[in-house]
Amino acid sequence: MTADRAVPAFPLLATLCLASVVACGQATRPSDRPAALLIELFDGATMGTTYTVRVVSAEAWSEARRDRIGTRIQMALDDVESAMSHYRPDSEVSRFNETRSTEPFTLSPATFEVVRVAIELSEISDGALDITVGPLVNAWGFGPTEPETLPPDADLLSRLRARVGFSKLELDAAASTVRKTDPALEWDLSSVAKGYGVDRVASALTEEGVTRFMVEVGGEIVASGANHLHGPWRIGIERPADGGGIQRVVPLSGHALATSGDYRNVREVAGRLVSHTIDPRTGRPIDHHLASVSVIADTCLLADGVATTLEVLGPDEGYALAIERGWAALFLMRDGDTITSRVTPEFDQLAPAGATMD
Repeated sequence: MTADRAVPAFPLLATLCLASVVACGQATRPSDRPAALLIELFDGATMGTTYTVRVVSAEAWSEARRDRIGTRIQMALDDVESAMSHYRPDSEVSRFNETRSTEPFTLSPATFEVVRVAIELSEISDGALDITVGPLVNAWGFGPTEPETLPPDADLLSRLRARVGFSKLELDAAASTVRKTDPALEWDLSSVAKGYGVDRVASALTEEGVTRFMVEVGGEIVASGANHLHGPWRIGIERPADGGGIQRVVPLSGHALATSGDYRNVREVAGRLVSHTIDPRTGRPIDHHLASVSVIADTCLLADGVATTLEVLGPDEGYALAIERGWAALFLMRDGDTITSRVTPEFDQLAPAGATMD
């Protein structure tokens, strides 16, 4: 049976991100505020979604400085997309997928680091995160090519699962290479590349001497320093329900935040909506009550990968792993129209409950 409709959220390098950026902070009386601060705003398109960068400055920038920083932001994102997009035929990811050689394949240092972190998370989670899951993603209609039939039959899924497995990748850190032990193996860095792009922009801003900023790419976020109201940046975690709204506000500074969920990037298959998140262990879309999971980490690369890992594992197995690893995570579960939350102690420590949008 063919799909009735597809509802993709971000078609390229898309790990579902539900965090909405809130450019506000705790109110202060005018007499308490230091000299007026300015916000420089940069935005644009990247990786099949959009980005926004807000920079707080005590003085107006020259046009030359603004142009230089705007160019550096776009270049940082373009570099990540050109290397890691599986939609671009000249990317490292696509060239690795096309080769049928089992000889070592040289990677740029950036791509090697992204792959290394992804494989480490695969090992920790017993394969819940697996960058070789691409053939299964494609079979369910969430890849670059539309499948001939949906849903895929059991025989096809069995054959595709035989082509999937992070353990079939061998990394050599000294040579910055990766080798596939199965010549048909392919990979997809969607679960980690966008977060890495956020980190790259943050690094570019820091190199330019900027210390107070918020970078957001499709919902993945890094915040540094204080916002224009002299408090932490305040990020709203979206309530995953028909009515929407904000479930919880996260005061963020010096950390990254990523959210993965089950309900924005979906498609209708055989009369029911299925999530774009595929469990590599079963070959099928996830099917549990975890609507979204948000993760705070030191880097957005790690937050992005951990959020996807926990989303695949679900509300019980995922929560247990987050507790074991000391990850800061907020789980939102759906039971009909009711949304319930569960947080790890580390999340409560970094983002205490009770923050408001004021």
